[in-house]
Amino acid sequence: MVLINQSQKQQEKSLLIQVPSANDIEILAYLRRSAKFAEIAALAERDVLILTMCEQLGITASDEEWQATGDAFRREHQLFGTMETLAWLEKQRIRAEEWSQGMRVALLERKLKEYLFGLSVDRAYMINRDNYRRVALSQIVVVDLSTAQKIVQILQQGSATFCALALAHSNSKLSSENGGFQGIRYLVELYPEIAAHVTNSQEGEVIGPIQTNLGYHILRIEKWFPSEFNKSTRETIMDMLFQMWLKNLHHDFGIEI
Repeated sequence: MVLINQSQKQQEKSLLIQVPSANDIEILAYLRRSAKFAEIAALAERDVLILTMCEQLGITASDEEWQATGDAFRREHQLFGTMETLAWLEKQRIRAEEWSQGMRVALLERKLKEYLFGLSVDRAYMINRDNYRRVALSQIVVVDLSTAQKIVQILQQGSATFCALALAHSNSKLSSENGGFQGIRYLVELYPEIAAHVTNSQEGEVIGPIQTNLGYHILRIEKWFPSEFNKSTRETIMDMLFQMWLKNLHHDFGIEI
């Protein structure tokens, strides 16, 4: 019996060792059969659009800017040495040249946003200042109204904590993994249906159920933060204006993004 078990383990080990990594053709085939190809294609087309627009507008990236973008990426991902960087590239299954081109596209995208909307950000903030208040939220998302109403009732009775109910019932991965906590969000980043209820709510207040296309949301306001025009706010506004611009391109010219 011992010999049989040892033989089985050896065979299993041999099989594991012999399993090859999927090649590019196999990965492409997987994307197609899993209906994810269009999603990836849209991201690739987005990059093509960015590069095309930069070329038409004469937006370029200097070697120094390119290098600085790569350095910032390495710091963010704690790739402080050559060995760490090479190990990361191997894990991602990309070559250094491909990663470098990714840094170039990211840099050009940032410069395109600045070119298109850099002068509009201040005005957009002043007009919609209240929308850029930040709020710390916890959330439970369920698929049916009756479950959502029962959860609200339990919270009102104090029979269970928000955290415990989120862990037990929430269909949102982020919510269920973090006891309901969603982090700090700008009001403008929330679903309009949710933002409308959150805007005038007080810290500690439980809101909901609120229906969206994701299901029924029960929320708790953890903390409010005043609006502040800083680098993070500026980047958020710029990103939103850029996304609106992309949507308009799709609507007006049929460009798939």
